[in-house]
Amino acid sequence: MSFRAPVKDQLFVLKELAGIDQVATIPGFEDAGFETAQAVLEESAKFNEGVVAPLNWSGDQDHGSWDNGVVRASKGFKEAYAALAEGGWQGLGQPAEYGGQGLPKSIGAACVEHMMAANLSFSLCAILTGGAIEALLTAGSDELKTRYIPNMVSGKWTGTMNLTEPQAGSDLALVRSKAVKQDDGTYRISGQKIFITYGEHDMVENIVHLVLARTPDAPEGVKGISLFVVPKFMVNEDGSLGKRNDVYCASIEEKLGIKASPTAVLVYGDDKGEVGPGAIGYLVGEENRGLEYMFIMMNAARYDVGMQGIAVSERAYQHAVNYAKDRVQSRPVDGSAKESVAIIHHPDVKRMLLTMRALIEGERAMALVGAAAYDNAHFNPNKEEAKKAQAFYEFLVPLIKGFSTENSVEVTSLGVQVHGGMGFIEETGAAQYYRDSRILPIYEGTTAIQANDLVGRKTARDGGAVAKAIAGQIADLEGQLAARGDVCKKYAAQLKAGRESFLQVVDFVLANVKSNPNAVFAGSVNYLMLAANLVSGWQMGRALIVAEDKLAAGEDAEFMKAKIATVRFYGDHILPRIASLREMILAGGDSVTALPVEAF
Repeated sequence: MSFRAPVKDQLFVLKELAGIDQVATIPGFEDAGFETAQAVLEESAKFNEGVVAPLNWSGDQDHGSWDNGVVRASKGFKEAYAALAEGGWQGLGQPAEYGGQGLPKSIGAACVEHMMAANLSFSLCAILTGGAIEALLTAGSDELKTRYIPNMVSGKWTGTMNLTEPQAGSDLALVRSKAVKQDDGTYRISGQKIFITYGEHDMVENIVHLVLARTPDAPEGVKGISLFVVPKFMVNEDGSLGKRNDVYCASIEEKLGIKASPTAVLVYGDDKGEVGPGAIGYLVGEENRGLEYMFIMMNAARYDVGMQGIAVSERAYQHAVNYAKDRVQSRPVDGSAKESVAIIHHPDVKRMLLTMRALIEGERAMALVGAAAYDNAHFNPNKEEAKKAQAFYEFLVPLIKGFSTENSVEVTSLGVQVHGGMGFIEETGAAQYYRDSRILPIYEGTTAIQANDLVGRKTARDGGAVAKAIAGQIADLEGQLAARGDVCKKYAAQLKAGRESFLQVVDFVLANVKSNPNAVFAGSVNYLMLAANLVSGWQMGRALIVAEDKLAAGEDAEFMKAKIATVRFYGDHILPRIASLREMILAGGDSVTALPVEAF
């Protein structure tokens, strides 16, 4: 089935909800308003529909190979990545001084969704490279920036992040890779890293690894971790490539999904390069501040993984809709036809498809509004506005990551269900999206880690100030909705119920996080899902007002009617989930911890 990038819905969100024309008032973004967004998104759609999407199925079936340390990418990936580089897509949102196009995240995020939906495995290489660039821009020396960033921005080189070790999953305090300083100021790196996405491949001439390691006298725990640039090939003073560094791919993992994305086990310091024992690395920033710097990359990656959840959901939804329109089975229950009809006419199939659609549109609205907040936080010259935008964006990141990825498993599972028995058969393609989605709530911080962040850093630390400010904006929208027609009045009441539940939960968190932390953290994931449901519902409510007004003006009636129907479904079927989540949080903590560990 062919993929079509959801450009129309993205442009609606960018213009009406994210405020792309307001972003274009920020110095440096003057040429990045709606017309630019439309032109860039349309070109992105052409590239990803025509070049990247056709490799999705073939990559899942024949997903490259490892042979004695050499990894061959899936057939067609190398050529597609070259086309990505030639088109300037890697540098879309990167600074012009390093060869990028300097576009806002608002536009870049929408284009990244295209690539992810077209081919999730392929997109991971570009995404991680973008994260590595961001970390170097923030913490790297001028020398490191000059030596590495331009070739990463151009797509000539790619980047990775090396955190995880066999004994250290999400608990980075347990990292044991070593970095020993040399007389020339470089470091010799030794150790093993696992789960390194695109840690080795043949699509580009060099790979720039960002590696967490400890110096010999570093303090224990996360305060003793430093960050290093370790290139696959050394880079000479003139920019040419030199000797092979001492980093070796011991194997790649066989995975449930994203099979065409090589997940490498990397060994540093086994004297398998051309530089002697110990990979040569360069310190990023200061010693013992590596985790701080890596979190720059992690936060970028967490947002991007949220976009992956939206993207794979969109692909699964399109696949399911096409199948439901073609698959003829059973007569309609209302007797409107005497013969069997396409299953899309059956109420329960519509329920499944609308669940998929409503979740996707709510998540996309939340994510692109978040991207606009990022643009304001980082580039708005009004310091007070930038500060507010930063707090809002930081609150949204765990919601975007956690909600969109957890829901992607539900949405892609519904996609299989719409196909019935054929969905369980690999050749229909529905199962691939389900398999691919399952990693998304896990990597770059599990949903529980996102939820812990939401509780600790984003709610308790400021006494719920940002959470309650968001609730205040939602209350304002309720007033606008209540002053309109019946559809808006009903949605206002549904939104109000969700907001009141949210505030009850925020108060519960604040009152108990210190005195009864087990009760709070037992409900932390439910709190994340509740908060994100509400924020997505808030954006859907804003979309409802716009769609009604545009429909009344006779503008794009088909799209606006569909948007109104989707928002109505969100209010009737998605927002009500908040009530049950609230009850689980407020009353369910004790039952989570009641059973002794020994009884399991």
